Amino acid sequence: MRLRTMLLASLAIASTALIATGAMAQTHAAVSKGGTRLITLGTASGPIPRAGRAQSSNLLIVNGALYVVDAGDGVARRLTKARIDVRDVGTVFITHLHDDHTAGLGTLMSSAWDQSRTRPIHVYGPPATERLVKGAVEYFDVSAEIRIADGGVSVPIAQIFRGHDVGTGVIYQDENIKVTAAENTHYRFHTGNNVGKHKSYAYRFETPDRVVVFTGDTGASDPVTNLAKDADLMVTQTSSFKDRLDLMIANGRWQTMTPTEQERLLAQSKRNITLEEIGTMATRANVRTVVLSHLSARADGSDDYSPWVAVVKEHFSGHVLVAKDLMEF
Repeated sequence: MRLRTMLLASLAIASTALIATGAMAQTHAAVSKGGTRLITLGTASGPIPRAGRAQSSNLLIVNGALYVVDAGDGVARRLTKARIDVRDVGTVFITHLHDDHTAGLGTLMSSAWDQSRTRPIHVYGPPATERLVKGAVEYFDVSAEIRIADGGVSVPIAQIFRGHDVGTGVIYQDENIKVTAAENTHYRFHTGNNVGKHKSYAYRFETPDRVVVFTGDTGASDPVTNLAKDADLMVTQTSSFKDRLDLMIANGRWQTMTPTEQERLLAQSKRNITLEEIGTMATRANVRTVVLSHLSARADGSDDYSPWVAVVKEHFSGHVLVAKDLMEF
């Protein structure tokens, strides 16, 4: 009986090892392909979580190198589901510092550190990105201290995470990519002491075989249109202010707001690009394919965005695709 138990245990260990080896092989295969690939990890706008979609995050794989663009809630889990080892992510770009683009950043970095990543993880973004990363380090520092005491990890977590505040123009370049940033109009509605304080960027990634542009959250913008010139893919924030307002009225939130709050919300409608403006921008920029992502919730509760595609295509003759989590382009 004891011999049988030992044999079964040995078989179980061997099976686990084979499964792990197979998973690692699949992960390696996922990143080892040549060329440029885009995986939309999280495709929902925020800040309210949604059951079927993680919040804004994307993965560019260029000749096997990994680049994460935005890190909304759920990014680490989506990377794992895509069979990507989070320890291999060393470069992250943040378009702006709203939490639906950053809430998963700390978890992503901490998970990589917990699994003994010792090389730095660099995070690039608008002013205050460095402060954001330092805040994430401080948040996870107690857990890290305990992990070090537990054994198995020895490098202090603060040595791994590096935040970089960047401006516009060329902000990063290596053997795989050249990244150019342009300020968009997402924060143009700010008033008082907040005017000009915060920055929101669009990014252009030029690789050996493709050009991919992320508009970030923006309204209509000439700088973003120029940034997207002749791009193969333009991944755009997508929302309908009418759907948002109808949803707020339906769930009663609009009725609880003061007239001043309602007025400010209506003024904010200009910070997000309309469906018509997406099509016009894509035509002016001569992009080949528009990828609708960062999708706001539909007023009817459905996940059918084909009516939105139809509106964009009234102003753009190229391909228009609706992103879902873990789609590859």
